Amino acid sequence: MGYAQLVIGPAGSGKSTYCSSLYQHCETVGRTIHMVNLDPAAEHFSYPVSTDIRELISLDDVMEELGMGPNGGLIYCMEHLEDNLDDWLDEQLDGYLDDDYLVFDCPGQIELFTHVPVLRNFVEHLKRKNFNVCAVYFLDSQFVSDVTKYISGCMASLSAMIQLELPHINILSKMDLVSNKKDVEEYLNPEAQVLLSQLNRQMAPKFGKLNKSLAELAAHVFQMSMLSLLFPAKSMA
Repeated sequence: MGYAQLVIGPAGSGKSTYCSSLYQHCETVGRTIHMVNLDPAAEHFSYPVSTDIRELISLDDVMEELGMGPNGGLIYCMEHLEDNLDDWLDEQLDGYLDDDYLVFDCPGQIELFTHVPVLRNFVEHLKRKNFNVCAVYFLDSQFVSDVTKYISGCMASLSAMIQLELPHINILSKMDLVSNKKDVEEYLNPEAQVLLSQLNRQMAPKFGKLNKSLAELAAHVFQMSMLSLLFPAKSMA
């Protein structure tokens, strides 16, 4: 049985930095780990890549040959990957041992892990290949500085959790870049009534019922330990 970790989250949230730090940590402790790039638009890596989607398809080629933009081109690339799960991906996976640990550095286009089924089907394929899979969702802590951004981040995370149906943990990244950490700390163990009070101050009275539902849901999300880890922007090596 193999083990796989899907590293997901919005673009620029620190996914590749985390992958680099994780690889360096495993090297230090003598744990074998394989890094897999699933971003067809990636250019540079600070860790060795064992398997690279760009060997199958790259965003630059799609944009040049099909005249697509970056967003449509990325979706096209991932759907092409989905069409080649039984061929290209299986060939890559056959080279790993049963107890190997794979880390998939995923693209940052949020549609891929919220409502487009590509990554969900990818996960199901890994499970059929006898991999235990978990998801690590990154959220830039600089965007969790007020209640509206906080709620948006929670909803995006929850959407990915529901879509992928995996053991799931969220990480607030780039904590070392936050100028006033109290702006973030007050959301690490939120209470529904506090969130509701903040929302009601920022939004019109007609949104009162919606605010109450969102505040209670966000507080419940934290009770499930979805956003309980902090990670710096810089490598921890």
